[in-house]
Amino acid sequence: MLRTRTLSRLWKPERPGSRFLCKAGSASKAMPLLRLSRVKPWRTLQLREIHSEVKKKLESKPETKLRKQICQVVLDHFEKQYSKELGETWNSVREVLTSPQSWQYAALLNKFSLSSEVEDNLCLKGYRLLFPETSSFKCYICSTPGRFPAQRHRAGKLKEYYLLNAASLLAVLALKVENGEKVLDMCAAPGGKSIATLQSAWPGLLHCNEYDHLRSLWLKQTLESFIPESVMNTVALSQLDGQQIGNLQPEHFDKVLVDAPCSNDRSWLFSSDIQQAALRLAQRKLLSAIQIQLLRSAVKALRPGGYLVYSTCTLSKAENSDVITHILNSCSNVLPVDMGPLASSVSQEFTFAPCVQPHELLVLPQRGKAWGPMYISKLKKI
Repeated sequence: MLRTRTLSRLWKPERPGSRFLCKAGSASKAMPLLRLSRVKPWRTLQLREIHSEVKKKLESKPETKLRKQICQVVLDHFEKQYSKELGETWNSVREVLTSPQSWQYAALLNKFSLSSEVEDNLCLKGYRLLFPETSSFKCYICSTPGRFPAQRHRAGKLKEYYLLNAASLLAVLALKVENGEKVLDMCAAPGGKSIATLQSAWPGLLHCNEYDHLRSLWLKQTLESFIPESVMNTVALSQLDGQQIGNLQPEHFDKVLVDAPCSNDRSWLFSSDIQQAALRLAQRKLLSAIQIQLLRSAVKALRPGGYLVYSTCTLSKAENSDVITHILNSCSNVLPVDMGPLASSVSQEFTFAPCVQPHELLVLPQRGKAWGPMYISKLKKI
């Protein structure tokens, strides 16, 4: 696992205002000491040039990511599976998934740090509102590929927008959180759906849970970047095993979102480690068992009359409809909820797979609508 270091850790002052010692790790030799007050003009110019080159490399990093090679092992696996499950539709989906330069990104505005300048800038760049009839939150999308500049985390200062795959907002819309409700986001990291939930309503409690330690830290930072302290009083953070929450807090929540761990089709296609990719594919069939246990726990955590939304970012039938079918067949206290009205209201912006049940949505990436993959299903506890 890569370990990142901040600039403050790389450059450590020996005495205030005098010298700086560059450290590159315990095994590295110390670099020569440099008195900043005695740097000659030509040296200053060199430092500026180095800084400029580093800045260029950092700014071009996202573009470098997009040029990663496709992992042939994963593509072959997907080709075999999805050509059977999606038929000819897989051809157009594959074209988008394997061409990152065609991917689109949405900008969800932060109502706690709203800026008309940001909205004006988005409009100038060709962005438009995704849900103009929905006043609960503002999300801007653009038909052309590309990403709006990201904002860095700055302690004590809220970000003005969150960049995301627009299809992920459908899970929040499906949940229909109302003011004062107790909501559980069972697998919350990195935090986009939690942020969107707080943009759409004022829940009495938003319990954001993430079992993985590093992802939990990521979630905490995301929330701190978008949510003011006054609102954070209604947010609870935990690192519980989602499979146990139902037993720990039975019938405690009005709404539960299970954005389950899954085989992320987009990222898996560009796995740089072939051995890791092969291991992931070998273990893929185990994911559905975990997803089923998370859903069983979510049903226990729901009060009678409450609603549950299940979502993944994979096309895999085994992790999507098969999981929901298993829950409906084995849990007598849950019913499917028709997703037709939601699909109809956003059909112009998203492409949905035609052969799914009424309680399901499967967003298929297409040229000009490169959102997804995203699977969403809604259930009600009786």
